Amino acid sequence: MPNLDIDQVTEYVNQNIDTFHHSRLASLQRLKLKAILERKNPYLFKAKAISSAAELVNLLLDAYLPSSEEGLFGQFLEALAIFVNQLAYNGQKSSAPGIDLEFNRDSTRFIVAIKSGPNWGNSSQHRAQRENFRAAIRVLRQSRHISHVQAVLGTCYGKAKDTDKGDYIRLCGQSFWSFVSGNPNLYIDIIEPLGHKARQRNEAFKIERDAVFNRLVREFTIDFCDATGQIDWPALVRFNSGNL
Repeated sequence: MPNLDIDQVTEYVNQNIDTFHHSRLASLQRLKLKAILERKNPYLFKAKAISSAAELVNLLLDAYLPSSEEGLFGQFLEALAIFVNQLAYNGQKSSAPGIDLEFNRDSTRFIVAIKSGPNWGNSSQHRAQRENFRAAIRVLRQSRHISHVQAVLGTCYGKAKDTDKGDYIRLCGQSFWSFVSGNPNLYIDIIEPLGHKARQRNEAFKIERDAVFNRLVREFTIDFCDATGQIDWPALVRFNSGNL
């Protein structure tokens, strides 16, 4: 087992978790009402008997923010996994398309694609990932210094059996973090430093969310409510679905 210094991992998390929080806040501040409305189903809102601008905007934010945060936090976890692997096995970020990490262990070159969670893509994306693995393996096998290549698809959280998919092995949660670090308990060890100053950061985020909420409600009222204050459903549907 490699001698992974958990204090270095903790220090990395404490120093870099701000990147996630800053990106999260910036994504919120960039929100445009019409950009969100273009991607939502106005018929569903009507069918749910929504009658206030505030209720509709709140639904928009509740739908947008979790998916945005999931993507941003996935990027942070990917960078963390690469950092951990650099400490444990001298791994490096890969330059191959669709591959995030490469490292050597026990005479094997591992090529790793890192996903945030187990439900990471549709069937087309899964096929593309498989092709990325095949292409990377073909290139690496041309090297005289590499005798064996193993592709791995790792997800940072989730509970599933380690599975041989033919072209690659899938590892989830504990198995993945143990694989990149050599430490079977790392998946638990990293949870505490992730909460570093979380309360202060989330309080700042809530203040900004309230401000964005107020701004979007104001914009929605101006653009999609009539003189009586009722939602102008025909105007909303024309904006969302009218012919170009």
